[in-house]
Amino acid sequence: MRALLPLSVGLALLCSGCAVVAVADAAVTVAVTTVKVAATVAETTVDIAAAGVKAATGSSDEKK
Repeated sequence: MRALLPLSVGLALLCSGCAVVAVADAAVTVAVTTVKVAATVAETTVDIAAAGVKAATGSSDEKK
């Protein structure tokens, strides 16, 4: 019975450490996803602005 107490405490510590790692991993995943979305939005905004400038100035990439 006395041998079970240290084993139980050890298992409890391992489980809580695992939970901390899981929460940290989830937080990093959310942060990375947010950065990816922001980068995609910024890239789309730049593409739209470039298309607007080309349309307004009448320039195109095609050589005549």
